[in-house]
Amino acid sequence: MTTPDEPLVLGIETSCDETGVGIVRGNTLLADAVASSVEQHARFGGVVPEVASRAHLEAMVPTIQRACDTAGIQLSDVDAIAVTHGPGLAGALLVGVAAAKALALSLGKPIYGVNHLAAHVAVDQLEHGPLPEPSLALLVSGGHSSLLRVTDITGHDSGVDPMGATIDDAAGEAFDKVARLLGLPFPGGPHIDRVAREGNRVAIDFPRGLSSRRDLERHRFDFSFSGLKTAVARWVEARERAGEPVPIADVAASFQEAVCDILVRKALDAAASEGIEDLMIGGGVAANSRLRAMAQERADRLGIRVRVPRPGLCTDNGAMVAALGSTMVSRGRAPSSLDLPADSSLPVTEVLAG
Repeated sequence: MTTPDEPLVLGIETSCDETGVGIVRGNTLLADAVASSVEQHARFGGVVPEVASRAHLEAMVPTIQRACDTAGIQLSDVDAIAVTHGPGLAGALLVGVAAAKALALSLGKPIYGVNHLAAHVAVDQLEHGPLPEPSLALLVSGGHSSLLRVTDITGHDSGVDPMGATIDDAAGEAFDKVARLLGLPFPGGPHIDRVAREGNRVAIDFPRGLSSRRDLERHRFDFSFSGLKTAVARWVEARERAGEPVPIADVAASFQEAVCDILVRKALDAAASEGIEDLMIGGGVAANSRLRAMAQERADRLGIRVRVPRPGLCTDNGAMVAALGSTMVSRGRAPSSLDLPADSSLPVTEVLAG
């Protein structure tokens, strides 16, 4: 239920290959319009930055209009504009930031340049209500695998504190590369998830990166998936050299099990070490069915509550940006200036642009 005094915020997301425009009032989602250019990238096996930027330019105005129509509002009705200003692809970010600035200036509304990673955490509020603080957030996507201690999602007074991150390939990147190795389409995550359901997840004992005693001394909460990706490639190559068929479902299931095992293991260890009872999982890989099931099963045994948005809110979308922007407005955070930049390497600790 919404009330008239809750902020009506429009959010724009263009960090990669999806043009997302979301509209929220308070913590209530009114519209979530997405235009994806993934099909244009599929033949390249990954996102092409220039193609993504041009697709954002073409999709921006119709996606904004579609969101407004769905929400039943006029642009003049919004109280604030929120936009992802980093991290992400520089050219893609520029399109979204420029569009948000144009709207803010023409409508006379405040603009909030927000962090893409923090927005992946904030979006859960649209489904499960205000985020408990502190919470432990596990963010897993094509570009990021991070563990964050969240005491204030707006970033006030060091409210988002990194505990661990990937030191090479992120989980989503590993899914894409292994999928390509197995002849599965791009993006790899959904296809490996689908194929793995027909496979044996203990058929092949693939390695868990940074899990040895020595590794844990220096990288207790960090992630590494480069070695796992290489191990899968070598296993497949050995079968092919021997003239034996590659059991794609078993490889997919065993690989997926290795990824999910280390993600959940380190996330729950981090939560326990901080005495945090709430684990939030976000990012595109959070849509993975095995990750969701494993996290719930293991967390239940430890008395830790798990929050995961529905799959449609895990991937990049404007709703998550609007959700974080709404929280900024509600908590009285000062808006960004109209000269806010697009920052492709923005650290997660910088949640709001000044």
